[in-house]
Amino acid sequence: MVIVLAGAIVLVAYFALTPLLMLLYSSLSDAPPGSLGNLTLAHYSRAYLDPEFYVLFWNTLKFALGAAALSFTFGGVLAWICERTNTPLRGVISGLVLVLFIVPGILETVAWILLLSPQIGLINLFIRNVLALPDFSLNVFSLGGMIWAESMNLYPLVFLLLSAAFRSQDIAMEEASLACGAGNFTTFVRITLRLVMPAMLSVLLITFIRAVESFEVPALIGARAGVFVFTSKIYSALQRLRPQYGIAGAYSLTLLVISIAGVWLYTRMTKAGESFAIITGKGYRPRRIDLGPWRCLVCVFALLIVAATAVLPIANLLWSSLTPYMAVPSWEMLPRLSWKSYGDLFAYPFGRKALTNSLMLSFASATGVMLLTSLIAWITVKSRLRGRGLLDNLAFLPIAVPGLVLGVSLLVLYLTLPIPIYGTLWILFIAYMTRYMPYGIRAASASMIQISKELEEASVASGASWLQTFYKVLLPLLMPGFIAGWVYIAIVSLRELSTSILLYTQDSIVLSILIFDMWESGLYNTVSALGVLMVVFLMLVTWAARKVGARIGSVE
Repeated sequence: MVIVLAGAIVLVAYFALTPLLMLLYSSLSDAPPGSLGNLTLAHYSRAYLDPEFYVLFWNTLKFALGAAALSFTFGGVLAWICERTNTPLRGVISGLVLVLFIVPGILETVAWILLLSPQIGLINLFIRNVLALPDFSLNVFSLGGMIWAESMNLYPLVFLLLSAAFRSQDIAMEEASLACGAGNFTTFVRITLRLVMPAMLSVLLITFIRAVESFEVPALIGARAGVFVFTSKIYSALQRLRPQYGIAGAYSLTLLVISIAGVWLYTRMTKAGESFAIITGKGYRPRRIDLGPWRCLVCVFALLIVAATAVLPIANLLWSSLTPYMAVPSWEMLPRLSWKSYGDLFAYPFGRKALTNSLMLSFASATGVMLLTSLIAWITVKSRLRGRGLLDNLAFLPIAVPGLVLGVSLLVLYLTLPIPIYGTLWILFIAYMTRYMPYGIRAASASMIQISKELEEASVASGASWLQTFYKVLLPLLMPGFIAGWVYIAIVSLRELSTSILLYTQDSIVLSILIFDMWESGLYNTVSALGVLMVVFLMLVTWAARKVGARIGSVE
């Protein structure tokens, strides 16, 4: 068993620590990857003493704070409406937000460009041609446009996290406040908000971290707007004729420090939230607030938000995929609709290869992560081996590493080590395994805790080895949580861009890269067609997973 623990620690440490150590070395070396050089601080002085560094820092701060605040507003309001009130059609509202959650970030960004671009944006075309306001235009290619697009990517996550907090809130304290003569507004401010404040602050912080790490919006919108942040600067430093690995490493470590500090604060906040626990064994009664005559108005308000932020972008992707050029929906355009963009997609040189590679990586990374983290979960939860805490911390460490920073780290690592996997699917597989280990370990640990030790002891007493017990007893019992974690990792692997963008070649291209390349080539309608197919596919996968998970859960 000690050998199993040692092997797991070595493997997880290789995934989590080796790329970061190599990134640190690269930022201090005066030689490119693969060559020995002298240690120097020249890259840091060049990066930090450049006035552009402070512009990047300020842009990153404004972008992340704005996106976090706006996404928190949208997600928080919708979560409160759906979980704490008796508003009609709550299931429809929640379902549409969840659909938006599975839409890849690059497709969501593309959708908002197609809606708000000054030249081809559907909303701007409507304003100019239908409303006859030729001088009025909304411009997505600005800092405000970046904040809007990123907040639309993030607010479904806020909705999910705050929904859980609101769902578990007992309103007995609110009733006591009302009984003491306080009004509804006073009760909401002084009781409700204070009870969920730790959860709200932690959600606000995690959205800030996600915005700092964002790549799609800065790359597609910010670069054209001339608003650069750390992620777009790192990417541009590596896309030059002579890549600036040292500068990219210095910027990457800055971004890594910001992310680690944010994750540390997030962990502290979630732990501090235990002191605000309100669900006890004494009469916990989750109830909804009766809005009375306002319930229908609130329902219309929520539906308008969801329609504008979820339905409109996806519907625009569908419309753009059927039209020969960007045009406002009208009766005159209906005869011109065709499936040509879908035909062009299947005729695209790298289309089939990207689809095959994405499916293979999605299946392999989800399976590999869940098998590895199931083993880690058993060691950390069930065993009493010394060092198991270190294993759990190592497995969780990559959650603090931004995707683009991980891509830079692996790029430097495998250009240095004599392991010929750069430019193959193997390096993307390792990248996905590393990046999604934290999500797998949390899913596996949550399921492992629920399995009694007696079942393992009975298996061993019957003559089974530890491996037979793990395979025939523990894995079947872990299956509901295993499938939930597997589906999530498979979906996020299929839509991953920020790590893949630095590691792919023509032979290892994936769907997210294909979208990025086609967009850069001006194939807007073909990108829309691919987006529609990806959204439909991900929705079917999610639906099938819920059905399978429900069936397995009922059997267990």
